[in-house]
Amino acid sequence: MGVHIIADFLGVDPGKIAKVEDLRPILDRAVSKSGLHVISSIFHQFEPFGVSAAYVLSESHLSVHTWPEYGYVALDIFTCGSDECAFKAFDLLIEELKPKIVEKKVLRRDYYEKSQNSNTYQPAEI
Repeated sequence: MGVHIIADFLGVDPGKIAKVEDLRPILDRAVSKSGLHVISSIFHQFEPFGVSAAYVLSESHLSVHTWPEYGYVALDIFTCGSDECAFKAFDLLIEELKPKIVEKKVLRRDYYEKSQNSNTYQPAEI
């Protein structure tokens, strides 16, 4: 059904992640170059610095929360279907933000496939 990438970027240049006007073009490039399709996006500027951003995608979503005072970015990418675009967006964000440390978890969202091979749970009919 999809892939969910949850990542922490550490050691990111605070100048890239402190303000919406600096971070938004980076995120927009990563989303467009990866082949993801934006339905809508929202950005929030914290004072004096820090950004929360979320993209609703036709494939699902991408969100980012930044703590420039720590050089830290929390990233969440969830896409349905092929994994290719999600991993491409992830790689593009690494290229753009150049974190010194990356911690990543990948979750496979495959409940439907599991449920077809298991008798442990039968969902109610819709």
